[in-house]
Amino acid sequence: MSKSLIIVESPAKAKTIKKYLSSDFSVEASSGHLIDLPSSKLGVDIENNFNPDYVVIRGKGKYLDKLKKAAKKADNVYLASDPDREGEAIAWHIANELDIWDRSHRVLFHEITKNAVQKSIENPTDLSKDRFEAQQARRVLDRLVGYQVSPLLWRKVKKGLSAGRVQSVALRIVVEREREIEAFKAREYWSIESELKRPQDEPSESFVASLVRFEGEKTEIANEEQSNHILDSIRNEEFIISSVDRKDKKRNALPPFITSTLQQEASRKIRYGTKKTMSIAQKLYEGKELGAEGPVGLITYMRTDSVRVSNEALDDVRAYVKNNYGNEYLPDKPNTFKVKKSAQDAHEAIRPTFVDKVPESIKEFLSEEEYKLYKLIWQRFVASQMTPIIYDQTTVEVDAGKAKFRATGSIIKFAGFSAVYLEGKEEEEEAKEKDEMRKLPDVSTGDMLDLINLEGKQHFTQPPPRFTESSLVKELEEKGIGRPSTYASIISTIQDREYVLREKNRLSPTVLGRTVNDLLIQGFPEIMDVQFTAEMEEKLDDVEDGNINWVELLKSFYTGFSDRLDNAQESMKGVETNIACDSCSAPMIIKWGRGGEFLSCSKYPECKNAKAFEYDKEGKIVIVERAAPQIREDLPCDKCSAPMVIKQSRRGEFLACSRYPDCKNAKPFEYDPDGNIKVLEKEEPVIREDIKCEKCGKPMAERKGRYGKFVGCTGYPKCRNIKNIDENGNIVASRPGGKGKKAEKKESEEETQAN
Repeated sequence: MSKSLIIVESPAKAKTIKKYLSSDFSVEASSGHLIDLPSSKLGVDIENNFNPDYVVIRGKGKYLDKLKKAAKKADNVYLASDPDREGEAIAWHIANELDIWDRSHRVLFHEITKNAVQKSIENPTDLSKDRFEAQQARRVLDRLVGYQVSPLLWRKVKKGLSAGRVQSVALRIVVEREREIEAFKAREYWSIESELKRPQDEPSESFVASLVRFEGEKTEIANEEQSNHILDSIRNEEFIISSVDRKDKKRNALPPFITSTLQQEASRKIRYGTKKTMSIAQKLYEGKELGAEGPVGLITYMRTDSVRVSNEALDDVRAYVKNNYGNEYLPDKPNTFKVKKSAQDAHEAIRPTFVDKVPESIKEFLSEEEYKLYKLIWQRFVASQMTPIIYDQTTVEVDAGKAKFRATGSIIKFAGFSAVYLEGKEEEEEAKEKDEMRKLPDVSTGDMLDLINLEGKQHFTQPPPRFTESSLVKELEEKGIGRPSTYASIISTIQDREYVLREKNRLSPTVLGRTVNDLLIQGFPEIMDVQFTAEMEEKLDDVEDGNINWVELLKSFYTGFSDRLDNAQESMKGVETNIACDSCSAPMIIKWGRGGEFLSCSKYPECKNAKAFEYDKEGKIVIVERAAPQIREDLPCDKCSAPMVIKQSRRGEFLACSRYPDCKNAKPFEYDPDGNIKVLEKEEPVIREDIKCEKCGKPMAERKGRYGKFVGCTGYPKCRNIKNIDENGNIVASRPGGKGKKAEKKESEEETQAN
């Protein structure tokens, strides 16, 4: 019998799938992308139809070799990476590297269940060239922008900054909201409220009615004087019920989650960031160990823009609702939801794979974070196929002379889907809904009411709120910026780059973020345009649909972009100030360094003048003159005898020769109890004759670094071989205290690619 190989992205996914297949199948994981553009250069041949120069990702060669070895033993290779553009690119690159085009098949697992896996294997498809080219077009577009615009920011602001085709537009949205808040001018207005009750009721049973009309006109009270005038004219009037309107109001169930709504709801209800939400959802999709049952994929694919649900899943959830809640909670027909025009509709909505796996029944097998997110997804799905909430809504109008007051109240008459789930709200919406949910007394038209209190209240209009992660996702979705698979990375990137700060769940731009935003708008107004970016997303969708050639799309984009690149050096002027350079009189600009902001001459590198500064109370720039180095005649340089000086670095004070840069001698020091300087001489390295360098044969020497002890070759700098050692001098696999930042960063990148 022929042997088949299935290649998925992650080991967890491989483990779950393996148990659903016979021994004729082997399952291997690629651990995410194996092939990508090189990180050290542009990697795109612009003159040759934007041909990408793909390379094996550093550290991924071992995975590729393992797949090649496994593929040689297989008659058929099923490429089962995630069912989206990124997954298609992974599958395409693997097929190309393994040269298995004649025996490769594409399978799409929208959920990791026995039935879904076996059906997909029985009905494989071919790799989609259009979908791959759509991903390739996006990758090349982002590389052209990032690798050619970012260096301009390095020169103008700070080395290491990045610009992105989509992330920069998201930054602009946050910056513009902040400036809208800052420019907002509060306007005063007043409201008038009456506290009323029926004569037979207790004061605790009173209700509040608000003034809606005065002298037949809608009330707009601008100041306290107008408020007092109205109060004086109605204070002694009789308050009589003029109308009572009672009606049932329905609130229909919401659709199951798509990527954007899951991220929004997780942010509102369980305070998870978008990146965290997607990371946890990935684990639930790939499979969790459920005791004796083994690994089980608990949710469908979590990157989707469709609210569509399979007929089989609908039958299961309707049966669950009927059996657990009764017929009154089950609609006569399944609830259906409209898919947005812009949706790709490639996958189902996000739902539990097995509705009978109630969250509490599998809680012991999940982490607390996984349980909370799974519960949210399960509840939303079950509620989506339940009957509406029915409210008893009452509107009461009260006349008092020339004034008309109104009170509205609602009580739940039938719980409907709220027996399982209610959607979270942003703070502003939640406060408004809370005001509407109140019970009014059983009053009738013509009833006289006692006035308990009548008062005017001063208010001020409020600026628009800062974005939360959830409201920013909603804004990006509404404006057509990004796609389900990109929302989390967009929002995490602008925070990781320190362009946006998250405080108390609200996003605000940093000074650095504002600066980058303004410079990019100066130099690249089209790229920073929201509409332009949304239209580019639509064109990428057209590439996937086979309606646009990906090279032609890039050519049309790059024509204008290359002109902007040529002009950006002049148009991106940096953050100019009205302070003139005291060396060449050119204007100074604000830049960022390791220690924060500083002033730099705009003619850099011709003029390298720089100044420290700070802001005064009015926000104006004040130059801070650096204190002259303290010369210590009593401490001569042990190399040239010139006096040493005390200097300051980001690590603290140190001694340096006053003849620098002719003499670069420097010494660490400390103060003794009497305040005298004690020079700290460097310890001579301990030569370890017992440890020979395997590269050049020389003995190693014990040294100390920021991560602890290590041994380095005595042939340094010609030989840079090092070994990690513990406190006892024994060679170990990793340094005490951790793997180091580079290793951690590399592992983080690999984990991201795998997800």
